[in-house]
Amino acid sequence: MAFLAYFSRRRFLAGAAVSLSAPAYMRAAERIRVAALDWALLETLLAVGANVVAATELRQFRQAAVTPEVPATVADLGLRGTPNFEVLRLARPDLIFNSNFYAWADERMRRIAPVESHAIYKPGKSPFALAEQVTLAIGERLQLRAARELTEELAARLDRYRAVFAAGDGRPVIPINLGDARHFRVFGSDSMFGEVLKRVGLTNAWQGATSYSAAAPVGIETLASMPDAWIVMIPPHPADAIATLSASSFWNALPAVREKRVLMLGAVNPYGALPAAGRFADLLAQGLEHAWNG
Repeated sequence: MAFLAYFSRRRFLAGAAVSLSAPAYMRAAERIRVAALDWALLETLLAVGANVVAATELRQFRQAAVTPEVPATVADLGLRGTPNFEVLRLARPDLIFNSNFYAWADERMRRIAPVESHAIYKPGKSPFALAEQVTLAIGERLQLRAARELTEELAARLDRYRAVFAAGDGRPVIPINLGDARHFRVFGSDSMFGEVLKRVGLTNAWQGATSYSAAAPVGIETLASMPDAWIVMIPPHPADAIATLSASSFWNALPAVREKRVLMLGAVNPYGALPAAGRFADLLAQGLEHAWNG
């Protein structure tokens, strides 16, 4: 028993020494328990190492965003439109991050913990620039240096990709998400995907109007007006839509399909923040490089 007591005390003292010697921003992050309704804020918080204790629709988030990984300890609040406030209360957050999309919930959540609101998607504003600002603001609020590292590393990575894409075929890109076999959602120049295309030196083939960064539903026949473009398909897509398209005479007659200029990427959160922008850039670079060199 004496040995166990001595060992436990030694471990406690060692842990205390580590805690006292750890950087202040790490200790601050451990103290502040945070929650989020908005997925763009959730992925930002996870990417910078925040202590996330509760968030919404985690199963769907894991499928749509893929990264960053959500720890198993994060409580699932249910749907973003109807979050479970009792679960949120039981998660005991010290601070709740919310966006303009879910501002209606602010008053109820303030009864549980202080609410801090950030907007990444606003009409007429660059979502990439806003995502950078929000990332840095979160990093400052939580004293997490990883926030600045994330913004700087992504900017450098996109610069590197600009050189990669400059050596390609120079064709424009149209990023789409299928709704069904006859319609799709297209992401314009004001979307996060459109911003990435611009920053890596690629042209977005979609020059039409968008609403909150995307336009839907757009008829599949519209793709015939962009014969030179790469069609970049971003999941999730209905499984029956893919099967129907594969057997469609119209689809198979499109120049991009005939010439094998269709890329199927992995899932990316279309209304994400900097982590989504980085994932889209990575997948696009991998896909186009393989197609050009294949």
